[in-house]
Amino acid sequence: MKIKQLDLLDGAREAEGTTVIIDVFRAFSVECYLIANGAQRVYPVGSIEQAYAMKQLNPNFILIGERHEKKCEGFDFGNSPTHILNENFTGKTIVHTTSSGTQGIALATNASEILTGSFVNAKAIANYISYTNPNKVSLVAMGYEGLRNSQEDDFCGQYIENELQGKATSFEQMVEILRTGDGARLLDPKNIDHSPASDFDLCLALNKFDFILRIKKDKQNRNYLEKLEFNGTTWISN
Repeated sequence: MKIKQLDLLDGAREAEGTTVIIDVFRAFSVECYLIANGAQRVYPVGSIEQAYAMKQLNPNFILIGERHEKKCEGFDFGNSPTHILNENFTGKTIVHTTSSGTQGIALATNASEILTGSFVNAKAIANYISYTNPNKVSLVAMGYEGLRNSQEDDFCGQYIENELQGKATSFEQMVEILRTGDGARLLDPKNIDHSPASDFDLCLALNKFDFILRIKKDKQNRNYLEKLEFNGTTWISN
């Protein structure tokens, strides 16, 4: 198994094999919470225009997402796990667009399969990759708006690689670095409306979920998230 660490939008374009698109703060943490809260289907899309178009055709769809970390105009929710934590999405279809993570999914056209990556299910991701044992693994840290590196996504990529290689990770040290580093913006009271301080802890709830989210295509060739769990023998869609 050859593991490659890649970065940002260009890294997503370059990714091959089993590809993990990583966005810790906050896209792919949010998607795990959405699925855990019962969402029937989540469509990660690259553009706001695509989200609007899907909503126009399907008025019951829920729009979630951000640009420059703030809720997109006309959307139901921004990109905060806090804001959707206690929402019941049972039977609901979500359209989700963000500045980094969903862009990476749209650009990773050379990948053989795509998984979303975050700390809340990082060990499950590593376990799935170990189980499937692909020849190539691409870990793509999407960073801030896909344009500059961020500590949290780099750390998550390193955590997953360490798990695959049987190496220990000082996650607690990572958290403390983030608290005064690239995660400090989540703790800034000025950002409370779109990024409550509780988002920091929710996104860093290490291995809270034991499922992975894999990209599949619907009949209209649109990306959606498939939830996979290990049943003790194999990984099954659930």
